[in-house]
Amino acid sequence: MRPSGRDLSQMRSISIETGVTRHAEGSCLIKVGDTHVLCTATLEERVPPFIKGTGLGWVTAEYGMLPRATNTRMRREAATGKQGGRTVEIQRLIGRSLRAGVDRVALGERQITIDCDVLQADGGTRCAAITGGWVALRLAVHKLMKAGTVISDPLTDHVAAVSCGIYAGQPVLDLDYPEDSEAGVDGNFILTGAGHLVEVQMSAEGSVFSRSQMNTLLDLAEKGVGELVAAQKAATQ
Repeated sequence: MRPSGRDLSQMRSISIETGVTRHAEGSCLIKVGDTHVLCTATLEERVPPFIKGTGLGWVTAEYGMLPRATNTRMRREAATGKQGGRTVEIQRLIGRSLRAGVDRVALGERQITIDCDVLQADGGTRCAAITGGWVALRLAVHKLMKAGTVISDPLTDHVAAVSCGIYAGQPVLDLDYPEDSEAGVDGNFILTGAGHLVEVQMSAEGSVFSRSQMNTLLDLAEKGVGELVAAQKAATQ
């Protein structure tokens, strides 16, 4: 029995509310169970120096957690003067995951920055940030297309992410914090709407896993991402 009482292949409840901030070109508040992440998209008519003059666009991301996103207060990284290694790793993951669904030629020489701020954490924050980040990106691209700034849609497919793992010897979908903190195997799966893999992060956290178990976790991830993509479509129609 999972601590939440969910079935092994059951996602937490999914909610995506769009247009939650006034100034951002795209924004949403995504809730996956008790994990809540605010995602905003900012359009800029410039690109980083390393791609300037190439005609290619760029999508990047920043990630952070509010001090009381967890059950004890975390010190703001700004107060320490630098980002932690976990933060840097996650925001790079979000950026390259979202770029997997972007035609950078069609986007043109402009940058979209996705900011992901965790308001409340209960496991799977990076996955929720990727899923919600795509929605914010979609809304920002809608504005570009409506204004006629871009001719063809630069988004080639949906991108969403979900965690899967081995908990109490059983493969489970969408780990919350009680499961994540005790899982023998923990993984994050990023897929496109067409089911293509973007990235898989898998690690043994006290017990090894077999190829068969890996395949089972991938099957669970495909199911979970299918539900997340359906929520993305409902939020952006």
